[in-house]
Amino acid sequence: MADGTVDIATSPDGSLIIQPHGVLDADDAVELRRALVNAVRHVRPLRLILDLQDVRGLDPINLGTLAAACHLGDDHKVAVFLDNSSAVVAGQLTAAGVARHRLRGVGVASTSTVDL
Repeated sequence: MADGTVDIATSPDGSLIIQPHGVLDADDAVELRRALVNAVRHVRPLRLILDLQDVRGLDPINLGTLAAACHLGDDHKVAVFLDNSSAVVAGQLTAAGVARHRLRGVGVASTSTVDL
């Protein structure tokens, strides 16, 4: 994420989606934390979705930031979900205290087309 790549969008249902990219290390901590705190404290959507499909790894600082975002969301009545993480990242998040019900789509590869 050294390129400053945190995408932020609003879905049609009003959920705010934050999607970081790459390996999140200490250089990314301030940008990610700022985006999450702004979303929860100022934007205050009903749902904040952290789409982790492009996250290949987390350092302890960013791991703690994501776990703390869940608690901050609870304090401000914003439902926080962490979607599309790899099984490894999901394991790190649960070890850091993130409740399993917040993790959705673990290990599911995202594709642009769906075969019916």
